[in-house]
Amino acid sequence: MLRFAANVSTMYGEYDFLDRFEAAAQDGFRAVELQFPYDFEASEIARRLDDQGLALVLLNAVPGDLRTGEKGLACLPGRSRECLDGVARALEYAAALATPCIHLMAGLAPAGIPRATLEGLYRENVHAAALLAAQAGVDIMLEPINPIGMPGYFLNTQQQAHDVVQALGLPNVKVQMDLFHCQIVEGDVTRKLRTYLPTGRVGHLQIAGVPDRHEPDTGELAHPYVFSVLDQLGYDGWIGCEYFPAAGTRAGLAWARPYL
Repeated sequence: MLRFAANVSTMYGEYDFLDRFEAAAQDGFRAVELQFPYDFEASEIARRLDDQGLALVLLNAVPGDLRTGEKGLACLPGRSRECLDGVARALEYAAALATPCIHLMAGLAPAGIPRATLEGLYRENVHAAALLAAQAGVDIMLEPINPIGMPGYFLNTQQQAHDVVQALGLPNVKVQMDLFHCQIVEGDVTRKLRTYLPTGRVGHLQIAGVPDRHEPDTGELAHPYVFSVLDQLGYDGWIGCEYFPAAGTRAGLAWARPYL
């Protein structure tokens, strides 16, 4: 049986953030993921999780200054210390919330700097982040993101991410395979699942309808077929539902009912 985690940063926007955990549990989710928890005390989030019997399976490291448009620091020259400080902050939350995975955002590639230079810096920062995370038993996730939704993002394709994971050879560095981004950038999603899942390098999946990022039963990607392929491949990890409901979260959960 496939396992789905509600993303409480994108779903349940009808509720105040801390009330979204209860709403997700009421709808049958046993796990959640989120993007940036840092405006709230870890102890308060932990209480909400415990009260609802929920696991928090993924959170993002501090991405820099979101207010100025930063989308991560790992590829940015001169920001390595700040990047690793953000990972350390995320690990504090992961420890308090028993979260096994942290997504380390690559960042927007600065203009005028050769990609090879940024690639070397990115790998150094991922390596350093992974060593920090390993001490806490946490995995570092690398997520390719489509350049239409996030122009200039450094990491766009599945192969780019897998190349980094293979080059580093660290057991706690894995790919966060968001099928929404994969479909927009590359397509051929189920062939890529068949290629990459057996490698053991994929640590987390995410879904959303393409191209509008609403419920996964909308848009151009046939999720029932995708789910059947995941079943065939024996995928037993979490699948994060990182989408924005089109007309209220509960009104759009028909696709998930068989799994909750």
